[in-house]
Amino acid sequence: MFHHVKDLQFNARVSRPDPRFANLLLEQFGGENGELAAAMQYFTQAFGAKAAHPDKYDMLMDIATEEFSHLEIVGATIQMLLKGVNGELKNAADSSEIMQVMDGKATKENIIHQALTANPQFVIITGGGVTPRNSQGIPWCASYVNSNGDLTVDLRTNLASESRAKLVYEHLMKFTDDPYIHETLSFLMTREVTHYKMFEAALNSIPNNFPPGVLAADPRFLQNSYNMSAGTVRGPWNEGEMPGLGKEFEYVENPVSQTRETKGNTELPDPMKKELQDTEKLNKEMSVVKSNEEKKAEPKGVAQWSTYADALN
Repeated sequence: MFHHVKDLQFNARVSRPDPRFANLLLEQFGGENGELAAAMQYFTQAFGAKAAHPDKYDMLMDIATEEFSHLEIVGATIQMLLKGVNGELKNAADSSEIMQVMDGKATKENIIHQALTANPQFVIITGGGVTPRNSQGIPWCASYVNSNGDLTVDLRTNLASESRAKLVYEHLMKFTDDPYIHETLSFLMTREVTHYKMFEAALNSIPNNFPPGVLAADPRFLQNSYNMSAGTVRGPWNEGEMPGLGKEFEYVENPVSQTRETKGNTELPDPMKKELQDTEKLNKEMSVVKSNEEKKAEPKGVAQWSTYADALN
């Protein structure tokens, strides 16, 4: 159950209308890295976490709800930036605030050009209202949402999502000198960092969270690092110890020769039979563990999502 409190989480303010920046800010309303995408992603992921990871379900729902509140902040800011454009264009062109935006270059054509150059849908289709579209006017799409049914995969996806959203806010700050908008964007950007750390902590709290999924990596191919281009640079990504695995990278200088000599990696000089047996055993053990996590969490008898045991005061 959602309950809407009409006061914004952060009080959005703008100094003056700016239709051009309003259009750019749409990227964080209906764009692929925007607040609606984040809210729907975490909201969707939460359902699969409810049974086996009720604590992570709670976290995902909390962050999803906060993302909806951020969507409201972005929408409110866009609407205020369009003040004067939402009404009849001739009146808007005559208003003092719009004249300030145009720096005195007063013609009706100027204000129309400013408001509509990149996204004419503001007044042609939406009448100056905010709709779930990006800065190019492309409608929001459910393909922006990533939910894989594996909590560790979802949490890693969310780390990337929060990183991209933070970067978009950084870029947006470059295109406005309004101090009030800078405050709002700084708040939203900072909350992306907070969410990143929350997801990181949640991932680290899950035992056996690597590799993602259930099955272990095939030991015959795990350590190879291939020289796939002329002048490949060596670094901690292809030499030394593999992070957290206690194994060393094995650099293959000539992958073409190696592939031919092993007949496409099917006839290896060291078949690693014992390692494969250990991996197969681990796969069976992890399959039981992961399966039991879900089975034990499933309620017996009639399925019921809520218990209403803790009544709110």
